[in-house]
Amino acid sequence: MKKGITWLVTLWGIATSALGQRPMEALYITGHTDRYHSWETMAGYQLALLEECGLFRVKTLVLPRTVTGKAVDFAAYDVVILNVNDVQWPDDWKRDFERYMSRGGGLVIVHEADNAFPEWVAFNEMIGLGGWGNRNEEAGPYLYWTEQGWVTDHKTKGSAGKHGERVPFVINVRMPEHPIVKGMPAQWLHVNDELYGDLRGPARHMEVIATALSEEQSGGTGKEEPVLCTIRYGKGRIFHCVLGHTMPGHYDALKNRGYQLVFQRGTEWAATGRVTQKLPKEAALSATEPSLREVEPKGWADE
Repeated sequence: MKKGITWLVTLWGIATSALGQRPMEALYITGHTDRYHSWETMAGYQLALLEECGLFRVKTLVLPRTVTGKAVDFAAYDVVILNVNDVQWPDDWKRDFERYMSRGGGLVIVHEADNAFPEWVAFNEMIGLGGWGNRNEEAGPYLYWTEQGWVTDHKTKGSAGKHGERVPFVINVRMPEHPIVKGMPAQWLHVNDELYGDLRGPARHMEVIATALSEEQSGGTGKEEPVLCTIRYGKGRIFHCVLGHTMPGHYDALKNRGYQLVFQRGTEWAATGRVTQKLPKEAALSATEPSLREVEPKGWADE
């Protein structure tokens, strides 16, 4: 684990800039997760996917578990990607980040990042739904999909966050016209991932783009759970993706072409409110066969 703050600057987006378009400024914050996850592996693959887009100039900020010192200038960035969990930020960092988001910033939350900052009220508003960290009914209701529509369960008490075994599951797109998933099939198979369920939170100003069935036989909730969401916080935009469990020796989910596409497209949407990336013809997603693609990871990937 890093003991201090480390900056890594990568000048990606040069090709885009050469065409007369300003590359989007992205801040990738990582450096600590709990013992069940690997920030190094996640960072390696996500940074490679961001580079592949050719749309972003990325600065990587590697933080210790407990942060001290002056907050970064969040306002300098179009989008912030959080790859953290089990971390502590000082109050001035939180205030600056709230200001950044309320004034129109972008945020990307993937998998265990929705476990972070359980006591930070504004962060829970930003992510819509979260898990673990002693969250319970006071954090907000459960939310799940049925054939009759959305159920918002304020009555059931209990902790937030559950998942079964890492198994394949089908992603069901609920908002096919949303820019992040427009043109993608209504269903596609995702492989060997933790499917988060029973998340709780305010769930305000939130749209659920896609769901997946957390099967009881694999230890899941038995409900159709939200997996891709967008949230508005003031003028800010958040893309929340529960997919992508990663630990040393296990990164199957990051090979899934559907995951790669929604991460890339969701990051652009969080930055700008639109998606300009074209869906590659070779990305043939299917509800019965997984579409997998190896990516050469950047930096720390500890496979």
